[in-house]
Amino acid sequence: MLSWNMDAGPFGIAAAQSSSLAGDVPANVASHLRLAQQAATRGVHLLVFPELSLTGYELSIAHRHVLDPHHPLLVPFKHIAADACMAIVAGAPLRGESGVLHIGALAFLPDGKVAVYTKQHVHQTEQHVFTSGKGGSLLQVGNTQVALAICADASFPQHAATAAAQGAHLYAAGVMIDDAGFPRKTALLRQYASAHAITVLMANYAGITGGEISAGKSAIWAEDGAEIVAAPDTHECLVIARRRYGAWQGEVVPSAE
Repeated sequence: MLSWNMDAGPFGIAAAQSSSLAGDVPANVASHLRLAQQAATRGVHLLVFPELSLTGYELSIAHRHVLDPHHPLLVPFKHIAADACMAIVAGAPLRGESGVLHIGALAFLPDGKVAVYTKQHVHQTEQHVFTSGKGGSLLQVGNTQVALAICADASFPQHAATAAAQGAHLYAAGVMIDDAGFPRKTALLRQYASAHAITVLMANYAGITGGEISAGKSAIWAEDGAEIVAAPDTHECLVIARRRYGAWQGEVVPSAE
C-alpha cells in the first residue's frame, strides 16, 4: 500500500452530514453547494455526501429522478471543485447498461472530470429498484488515493480489503445508517482503518429521509482505528479532519444556514 506524503502541506477531508428534500434535486443541489462553499473556506480537499444525497434516500421515487453526471444542474459542482481544488462526492440514482438503475456516487474533480462509482452490494430492501453496480476506480485527490463505498458496500470486509490492496490511503463511504445498524457498521469501519492502516470516512444523513431516521454521527477514523472526529448528533454539519506532517486534527462545523 502507498504511504501518505508526510512532507506535503495540510490535507483536509470532510463528511457532509446533510439533509435532503425528497426528490427535489434543485433544492438539494443548492444545499450541497452551500456546504461545499463552507468546506472550501476551511481548506477541505475532499468532501463526501451521504448515499443518494441529491435526491434523498427515496426508493419509491428514485426512478423519476435519475441524474446524468453532466446534467446542467450539476455544473456548479465542477466550478467549485476547480476553484477550490476540492473533490466533491455526491450521491444520486444513475442509469446503467440496458436501462437498469444503480445507486451511484458522482465525484466532481478539480480538473473538470466527473468520476462515477456504482454501489456493488445493493441491500435486499433496494433490489426491487436498483441493480448492483461495478464500483469504480480509485480517485486521485492531491497525493491521496481515495476508494469510494456506498453504505452496504462497507458491510463486506473484502470491499475494504480490495481498496487497500489497490493502494488506497482513504476509504470514504456515503451512507444512510439508522440507530439499529449504527453500532455494527461503525465497528466494521473502525476495524478496516486499523486492519489496513487506512483512514476511513463515513458521511451519514442528518434527520429523516425516505421515512427512515438517520443516526447521524458522521465520523472519520485514523489509520490505527482511533476516532479523529465525529458529529455528536444528527444536526447538519461538516465533520472535518486535517492532516499535516503525520498528525490529524478534527473539528465539527455547524452548517451555515
